[in-house]
Amino acid sequence: MVFYCQRHCYEKKYSTTVVACKPAKQEIIVNGKKKKIDCYETTFEDTVMFPEGGGQPDDRGSVDGISVLRVLRRGGEAVHYLEKPLEVGAVVTQQIDWKRRHDHMQQHSAQHLITAVADTMYGYATRSWYLGESVSYIELDTEKIPKEEVELLEEAVNQRIRDATPVHIVEYDALDPKLKEIRTRGLPEDIVGPVRVVTIENVDTNMCCGTHVHNLADLQAIKLLYTEKGKSNKTLLYFVAGARVLRYFGECITRETQLTALLHSCPSDHQRLVEKNQKDLKSALKSLKEAMKDLAVSEGQKFLTQNPRPEVYFHHRRDGDMDYLSAIINEINDESVPKVLTLGEDKGPGSLVVHGPPDFVAEVGPRLCEILEGRGGGKSRFTGKVTKLSKRGEAESFVRSLLQNQKK
Repeated sequence: MVFYCQRHCYEKKYSTTVVACKPAKQEIIVNGKKKKIDCYETTFEDTVMFPEGGGQPDDRGSVDGISVLRVLRRGGEAVHYLEKPLEVGAVVTQQIDWKRRHDHMQQHSAQHLITAVADTMYGYATRSWYLGESVSYIELDTEKIPKEEVELLEEAVNQRIRDATPVHIVEYDALDPKLKEIRTRGLPEDIVGPVRVVTIENVDTNMCCGTHVHNLADLQAIKLLYTEKGKSNKTLLYFVAGARVLRYFGECITRETQLTALLHSCPSDHQRLVEKNQKDLKSALKSLKEAMKDLAVSEGQKFLTQNPRPEVYFHHRRDGDMDYLSAIINEINDESVPKVLTLGEDKGPGSLVVHGPPDFVAEVGPRLCEILEGRGGGKSRFTGKVTKLSKRGEAESFVRSLLQNQKK
């Protein structure tokens, strides 16, 4: 079936009759996560809402003020999932989220245009495409696309937009022999009713179930963003079209303004300054690492020079890393000395290392992880991630008590 939304892509409202409505569960995305919710599966005599298909997401909107959560195609039906039920036989008014619909129309028509021109200019066939929330991509059957080709392709598709090229949609019977001459990736097995063919005048003719602009001028512009290596020697070509171009440009300007304030320079100097900062940071980190190693050696020597030496070595530092703790252990270089070392904020999460005689490590390591509320493991050297360094006093008391009891 060809729905009202496919024949009248620019219509925003439509009155129709409820055919069926029953309770159901449907998976929707809530705060970025998929979740099954209770709703009402509803069908109508026809619909202004596009059901998901052809790489194009479904429409959103409302029916008599009731939110539509999803619209899916099932054979010749468009199945709507609503927040509340409707009475069968009632005449209702459907209203779409026009901003979402128009955006999808622009991205879908842009994909047809890019696909056709890329094939004509370079012989790159499209294997699939993805309409994302902010950026879309086309999977092209080529190992790579040179930068110069991307630039020429972008100029060519935008020229078609400047030419205000018309877009026509014609319906054919599914058995019409003319369909064999039209480019397609194949028809769905459950297709019902006429087959729609979308023609960009003097550019492309292709079977498609999606909604499209009437004229390429409605795309405003297309920006080819970048390419990325895909699977099986394919290349992903990322793009934005229509209102997304201005939105993308606006986001770039915002980031540029923020960088200008942070770097205290004009945009043309951003790259040089970032590269300089990265080089300076790398040098500073190297110096810091060397300084921390020297400090670790000093801490180890300080312990070795104590007379008499403590029966157990405790050490805590707010900053540093595991290499720092390892350097202390290596400097002491005595497995017979029980050692408990921690890293991290005094009352926050951090790291634990227990080293010394095997029996000491085996008994103390897991117990300290319990006290400091963390997890870890190891035989000759127990290491762990803990969450409550504020309990270091309790941990130290346990170790001292254990050693005291062993002397008895």
